[in-house]
Amino acid sequence: MNPLATAPGAHAGWVVVKFGGTSVSTRPRWDTICRIARDWHARGKRVLIVVSALSGITDKLKAIAEAGGDRPRRESLRAEIVARHEAMFAELGLTERGPLQYWLDRLGALAVDARAETGELPWQAETLALGEQLSSTLGQAYLTAQGLATRWLDAREYLLAQAMPNQNAWGCYLSASVPTAPDPALAARLAAQAEVFISQGFMARNAAGETVILGRGGSDTSAAYFGALLKADKVEIWTDVAGMFSANPRIVPAARLLSRLDYEEAQEIATTGAKVLHPRCLNPVREAQVPLAVRDTNRPELAGTEIGTTVAAAAPSVKAVSERRGITLISMESIGMWQQVGFLADVFERFKRHGLSIDLIGSAETNVTVSLDPSENLVNSDVLSALAADLAEVCRVKVIAPCTAVTLVGRGMRSLLPRLAGVLAEFDLLRVHLVSQSSNNLNLTIVVDEAAADGLVPTLHAALVKSEALRAEDPAVFGPAWSELYATAATGRETPWWQRRRDDLLALAAQATPRYVYDLATVRERARRLRALAAPDRWFYALKANSRPELLQAIAEAGFGLECVSPAELELAATLVPPERLLFTPNFAPQAEYAAAFARGARVTLDNLHPLQHWGETFRGREIILRVDLGAGRGHHDKVRTGGAGSKFGLSLDQIEEFRQLARRHDVAVVGLHAHLGSGILDAQHWREVYAQLAALAQRFTRIEAINIGGGLGVPARADEAPLDLAALDICLAEIKQAYPQFELWLEPGRYLVAEAGVLLARVTQTKRKGDYCYVGVDTGMNSLIRPALYEAWHEIVNLTSLDEAADTLYQVVGPICESGDVLGSNRRLPECREGDVILIAQAGAYGATMASRYNLREPAAECVI
Repeated sequence: MNPLATAPGAHAGWVVVKFGGTSVSTRPRWDTICRIARDWHARGKRVLIVVSALSGITDKLKAIAEAGGDRPRRESLRAEIVARHEAMFAELGLTERGPLQYWLDRLGALAVDARAETGELPWQAETLALGEQLSSTLGQAYLTAQGLATRWLDAREYLLAQAMPNQNAWGCYLSASVPTAPDPALAARLAAQAEVFISQGFMARNAAGETVILGRGGSDTSAAYFGALLKADKVEIWTDVAGMFSANPRIVPAARLLSRLDYEEAQEIATTGAKVLHPRCLNPVREAQVPLAVRDTNRPELAGTEIGTTVAAAAPSVKAVSERRGITLISMESIGMWQQVGFLADVFERFKRHGLSIDLIGSAETNVTVSLDPSENLVNSDVLSALAADLAEVCRVKVIAPCTAVTLVGRGMRSLLPRLAGVLAEFDLLRVHLVSQSSNNLNLTIVVDEAAADGLVPTLHAALVKSEALRAEDPAVFGPAWSELYATAATGRETPWWQRRRDDLLALAAQATPRYVYDLATVRERARRLRALAAPDRWFYALKANSRPELLQAIAEAGFGLECVSPAELELAATLVPPERLLFTPNFAPQAEYAAAFARGARVTLDNLHPLQHWGETFRGREIILRVDLGAGRGHHDKVRTGGAGSKFGLSLDQIEEFRQLARRHDVAVVGLHAHLGSGILDAQHWREVYAQLAALAQRFTRIEAINIGGGLGVPARADEAPLDLAALDICLAEIKQAYPQFELWLEPGRYLVAEAGVLLARVTQTKRKGDYCYVGVDTGMNSLIRPALYEAWHEIVNLTSLDEAADTLYQVVGPICESGDVLGSNRRLPECREGDVILIAQAGAYGATMASRYNLREPAAECVI
């Protein structure tokens, strides 16, 4: 049967559907795209599909664009991008390489282009555009192979950018705008060519025919431009959430779906920090009066958010609270500005001269403070220095950065001010730099230091609901909570074991502090959950996370192998598991350690050329696992990301051929591939993508038996973060294993097994008030728990003594170590703390005691297991 047998009539309307990076990065997602396009076509519509680059690819292309004269870096990144698309090509089951190879060759040419040395803007734009050209090429081939005849459309032929007034060169090439109005002739011309098209987001051309970029996240805008040009019946933005929410649902699971919004409210929410829609995408559809919807690719049955001209009349209400980080404030002060004609014109002329657009403005008789949003400006030290020097001619200048702008959005904000009194009290102890109430009565923005903004949005959202300033039960606007829509992923955190065993912990603290306490039942339960997953074949616990013998015994009894990084770890692990369950994964280890690992019968991992170049006899005739660097790390902090040229781990992809030659020379069999990119990852798709890339690389070796996709299984740091969805992880891994069934699948969890099983108990020694800050000191610090100082890690902190009292004081929780960095937690709301109170630091079971020291000759916390 011809799937296009029910072809649209000559006057059929258009539907534009856009899919983001996560939505185009796996075969099952492309199957969903196929179903959505097929469904619209069956309903008599012509369909234009707009796609983003595969997830993570634009970051790699951006790294190429910023590599400057570092040609090896550009080549390494190019190799990573090629490997990723070859893996996707194989996963989709495609056979005709020609179209894909054209763009891969174009990438190779741009990577060695002479313009790369200086990063010329036209070259950058051409380079950045390749992600969408590659993904749309793969998509066209796959959809057609599935029986949905799809025509590839070059977006640059139809989207013509025009320079905005006063726009600088950077903006013209890398943040371009396209004026659009309905074009019936274009719609008719395309209708005569095909019924289903696929095109690229993110790009257009200028009057000179050069490629230009629409700014980060510009694929939404591309869909809106096409929707306006075609006067589409609808534009749908398909992403990884069900729509726009009253707050970022990743940090506020109680956030409510915004079922219906008008264009203006949606514009304000998008502009003030909501990531689900690019702010520029709303104006084209508003001007053309084209409805827009936001939908979830993973859950197409959900209604999503509908955006149009009007919504049902409703009482004034805050619709959303959002934040933008990385904001720069420019404070300008001069006594001479009072009643001076033209002062602001002179000041703003200087911003215009440097190609900077101003966002927020606050003014007084002798001061004007404005904000610069980095998403719309090239804000770097050179630009700011030049601007400050220019402004210094007319006023005193102060640059305040980094800041966070927190915004409440909703119609009738002024009438809500009485209800907001209690909400705004949350800013009481924070340094507020600027308050801006919009002239259209749609938002109220408060700018604070970025370091003080952690946890602020969840707190504000809860306060808004409690005060009824956010009318969450109004069915005309609000839908279900994110936690209801995504029950599997957002059931919320379980009640932590330490709350149930509070009395036991207080009794232990009465004996001595500081003290680590581990709950063995929690470790066993975490091990059981992982072992229940069907897709993985082998599990190896990363012993470095916590080497307490009782915990290791429980993990070994659950069937886990042990992953070790030192001879001492190997010696301990060998007393608990047989040799085939030992995995040795060192980094820059001396030759003797590899020999000792082989002697114990452990599986050995290499991640460098040096061992085979200089110690070939040690490895002759051996089987080894090769750890590769896939080019980018993951995690909340640079120091937990273990991928990319800036990380010491893994073999660069451009060195694989040399490694293969060395292995052949020394009769070394590479039987496994391994990659571990970072820690604290909560996105189940991550490990699927790692597996796909490693499986594609495996084709370059003769006898790969196992794919080790590392660890990094995340543990949510804050109580309002959703945990890793293990069921989704199992599904993701099962899907990719179907494409590569010949390999065993290994994982190496560490923190997931032990982090929540451990707490650190400490006792309050002193309190101090200093300016706007309240400090509470405890009897241990970074000598026992270095993660906050080293990684800026967030650990929940409670006053266990006063656990049931109101947490109404903002504290800096510090230790006794003679370092300014000895801070265990900043801006933590706790009950009033008194000398002798027991403070509990949660999620301390991983990388706590194992990283402790005797710095300042202070003994670290003792350990016990209950």
